[in-house]
Amino acid sequence: MYDVFISYAADDGDWTGLLADRLRAQGVRVFFDRCSLRPGDIVVHELEEAIRGSKHGIQVVGPRTMTEPWARQEYAALVQASARRGLRLIPVLCGDADVPDFAATRVWVDFRKLSGPAFDAKAAELAGVLRGEEQVRKARADRELLDLARPPTRRPRSASPEPAFVVCYARADADYGERLVGQLSGSGLPVWSLGHLKWGDDYLWTIRQRLRHALAVVVLMSPEAEESEDVTREILEGQRHSREFFPILLRGERNYLLASSWYLDARNGDLPGPDALRLLRRLHDSHHFRGSDRQPAVQRASPVPRYRAGQPPVSTVRRSLVTLEALLAEQETEHADLLTTTLLLEAVGRLDTGWLRRPDGKLLPDALLSGIDALWSRYSGGVHGFGAQVRRARVKGGRHADFMALSVAYGWRSSPYETVPQYQQFTSGSGTRDHAFFPTLRNPQSERYRDWYDQWTQTVLAVHLRLRERG
Repeated sequence: MYDVFISYAADDGDWTGLLADRLRAQGVRVFFDRCSLRPGDIVVHELEEAIRGSKHGIQVVGPRTMTEPWARQEYAALVQASARRGLRLIPVLCGDADVPDFAATRVWVDFRKLSGPAFDAKAAELAGVLRGEEQVRKARADRELLDLARPPTRRPRSASPEPAFVVCYARADADYGERLVGQLSGSGLPVWSLGHLKWGDDYLWTIRQRLRHALAVVVLMSPEAEESEDVTREILEGQRHSREFFPILLRGERNYLLASSWYLDARNGDLPGPDALRLLRRLHDSHHFRGSDRQPAVQRASPVPRYRAGQPPVSTVRRSLVTLEALLAEQETEHADLLTTTLLLEAVGRLDTGWLRRPDGKLLPDALLSGIDALWSRYSGGVHGFGAQVRRARVKGGRHADFMALSVAYGWRSSPYETVPQYQQFTSGSGTRDHAFFPTLRNPQSERYRDWYDQWTQTVLAVHLRLRERG
């Protein structure tokens, strides 16, 4: 019946009417109550029917939108339609409005400060999306519009996306990112980046789904990327699902989270050459050969050489533990678990290997161990953390048998005879267990190698022997 239902507050009625006129002029079938309701209509019934019959919903967001009861009710109805039948809900900002929490996980349209031809051009672009045309957006990283720290209130129902190479970058590296996406697409490789997001997309869920099914995660490394909380979270999400990484260094040093990955040096600004594209092609072909949910066809004992190994980077990781605290506060438990392992590896210069030896444990700083433990304990109510683990079971002589006892006591396995699954399955449902489950000190990136279990064992024993030494 309608292409779009427009919801708004009374204070924004005149501005919304102008937008509705521009959309109609572009051939969009618009429900706008000032024009669509007729005398004698029962307003509530007509609004409900219009929402049910609309493909899209626009929530105009002005400075006082969410203080108006009627606008809040219409917004609630649009959210329900979005969750139940896939209506695309597009927040549209006008006036001096700030971005409200309810729009935090969706890609919105910013009409603030637009007038005249600029307003008309943006309205024409929006009309194309509402008509079902492919949205043409440059692959720029609008990082000020995206905040991965805000979890979605409800996950949309959608089919799993087709596996693709996911390109992650900071806003400062958007130009190179756009060129890279064009190169990979032009080479016949499936590729996805933030530039593929459309208005109304639940971008947090979309990005996580893309990373979960990625053929590989291409990370553009630069000082700005290392400072970016969004890029950090994207890397952690890729690691959580044991995705392959293909880092490209643009400036500075390697990202500390990717210190164990070989990388392509592009500090001269060049795009990947034929050898790099052939590697990506092999990753693509091997995925289709073995299927997305299987282990690598060849279990390797060492990483595949990428193009430049380099030396371990001079890390700029923040020892203040601010990022770890933010993840725990937002209940991003698995991300916090992976970051905990990274902080310990970084502290003793073992980021490039991805695991700890027994002697490395002696080098772990007391302040770091105490800081990590305090955060885990605080945000789990004392259930998780090193202290909770030590109270359940202490390491004795540091033998493999000692690790087996610890893994049962901490809930990592139900019995000594149980096989430990891959990280994603390993952590599923762990939050409800009455065990000191986290931190696990596991490194999912090592699970493609035959000796990953031994590396995990050595890491756990190294840390817990240090904890025993500290008393």
